[in-house]
Amino acid sequence: MPSDSALRLVWIYPDLLSTYGDQGNVLILEQRARKRGIPVETVYVRSADPVPDSGDIYLIGGGEDRPQILAAERLRRDGGLPRALNGGAALLAVCAGYQIMGTVFGGEEGQPVAGLGLLDIQSTRGPARAVGELAAEVDSGLGGHMLTGFENHMGVTRLGPGVRPLSRTVVGTGNGDGTEGCHAGKIVGTYLHGPALARNPWLADVLLSWTVGQLGPIDDTWYDRLRDERLRAVLPR
Repeated sequence: MPSDSALRLVWIYPDLLSTYGDQGNVLILEQRARKRGIPVETVYVRSADPVPDSGDIYLIGGGEDRPQILAAERLRRDGGLPRALNGGAALLAVCAGYQIMGTVFGGEEGQPVAGLGLLDIQSTRGPARAVGELAAEVDSGLGGHMLTGFENHMGVTRLGPGVRPLSRTVVGTGNGDGTEGCHAGKIVGTYLHGPALARNPWLADVLLSWTVGQLGPIDDTWYDRLRDERLRAVLPR
């Protein structure tokens, strides 16, 4: 990203996929960039609008079945997000948005619905809803942190060879196979709310570093207190 230009965040379809407070991920990225003196421009793209392909970091959140299906249909037809990712942009996809990025996901009655094919994953409806706190050990390739968040989904996601698990679950369901989320290139997918980047500021910095390069430190006292409290509440002692 040129030093004289603003970091461009693109929040996709807040009118369809922003049920669980995932817009907070945008706010965290804005705050952490600005604390480091990085100018930020945020674009909110409603479902009737085209997705620009000139963003730096794209974010999409969770939602119910019908809005998820509609979002997938419109994103497939639009084509802006694939163009942006092919051009080097980063993406954080949460819950319903995570499933949409795969090749297929389960619809309202469990029927297969085509995804965007941007991640080598397939999702179906699981036998029971996964609701509650999750803690997981993050892939060492992303720093080996402990992941914390809240999950609320019916999804079971199978990872293909083209992706790596974001983490290995200690508490919670995640993908349903002992892993949670995935990552490939500059794309991160996760089931976690909280919002995810407030619980895991290191992940926000991963997304920022993919765009702007090395980051200087900032005061994470309040983030650390939130993380510590949540992890103490769920991890075995």
